[in-house]
Amino acid sequence: MMSFTTKSLPASSILISREFEYVGARSQPDTLIYTWGVADHGALGRASFVRPDHKNRQQHLSYVHHPHRLGFGEYHKIVDLSCGYGFTLFAVGKPSEVSCYGTGLNTDSQIGNHEPRRGYPLGMLISPAPIEAPLDKSSKVSSGRAHTVMLTDKGGVWTVGNNAYGQCGRSILPDEDYGRKAAYHRIKALDDITICHIECGQDTSFFLSDKGVVYSCGWGADGQTGRGHYDNEPDVEKGEVFGWGNSEYHQLNSATDDMQIHVAKKLNFPGVKKVLDVASAGTMCLLLDEDGHVYSWGFGPIGKGPDVTYSKIPTQLPLTLFGRNEITPDAKVVSITCGINHLAAVNSNGSLFTWGKNPGGCLGLGHTKDQYFPLRVSIGGQVIKVSCGVDHTAAMVKEIL
Repeated sequence: MMSFTTKSLPASSILISREFEYVGARSQPDTLIYTWGVADHGALGRASFVRPDHKNRQQHLSYVHHPHRLGFGEYHKIVDLSCGYGFTLFAVGKPSEVSCYGTGLNTDSQIGNHEPRRGYPLGMLISPAPIEAPLDKSSKVSSGRAHTVMLTDKGGVWTVGNNAYGQCGRSILPDEDYGRKAAYHRIKALDDITICHIECGQDTSFFLSDKGVVYSCGWGADGQTGRGHYDNEPDVEKGEVFGWGNSEYHQLNSATDDMQIHVAKKLNFPGVKKVLDVASAGTMCLLLDEDGHVYSWGFGPIGKGPDVTYSKIPTQLPLTLFGRNEITPDAKVVSITCGINHLAAVNSNGSLFTWGKNPGGCLGLGHTKDQYFPLRVSIGGQVIKVSCGVDHTAAMVKEIL
């Protein structure tokens, strides 16, 4: 059952945006958007979850524990999405005049400036609203704890939101009020570099060039930036990286016995074939090899049942957990991702599998109990991309006709 209450939020704290923007009389979006998990912070993008119309018998929903089809995706060509801490970002393709939208928590202007009343910026948006950044068309978006990174189709990088640790790639201002005014920043140090991918940690930002070089900035207390020290980094510098940061639960056990390292080190995995993808949660890690095998290690719900919550070394999860059977004998995992405490994988048939902690039903399995091994999510189509926040999840899905 869905959980709902009758509480409402102050009118001054939320925004219902113009949700639909037709892209053409005969035009249809390439993908559908589904969201699920905690709804109270507006990150699921449906205004009626937070502010229901009781005349139409709508009720407040604190969470949605199964995939919900978001109407915003019906009228916009979504090319990328990302889940942060209580907010969701959407990169929108042509012909939309706005290239990036966001919904959910906006305490640090991570979704830009929204002031229906001057001097009273909104700390929460309950449906997707434009991020009015002065940038070209956005091709990729990534979100951290309270900051946003946007990659343009021409390779430029823009940031907005909290910069307390330099995660936006600009100088740190000790008294800056992030919630009062959005500071859109173009990282000029990357202007002469073709950036093809971006990724955010909690308070860190990473940028991958077309030459395979990784650049980083942000919080470095545990060596997360891989820059050879434990200080915050507001500047960007190149470095070829493999694994670095906190290793309290032996996440980096193959390279060091230290609890944290600030220099990137190559991680050796004996017996594992060529690695195609990696994902790291708060205390857990995943890797995907060229045969579609998934390995997990670290501490927490690592996918090996309720009795196995810790592993120093990567061990393989059975392929049968990801849809390989007599009917689909060739099914294999093609992508992996994770939030802080929950993990997800997509197989070659477009099926989504999730496991881990399940606050607000963020696993999309129809309940709120924790899940200790991968289980398939019932969703209306083939999953193209999935993004995990702290307590909510979003997916781009190709509809099956």
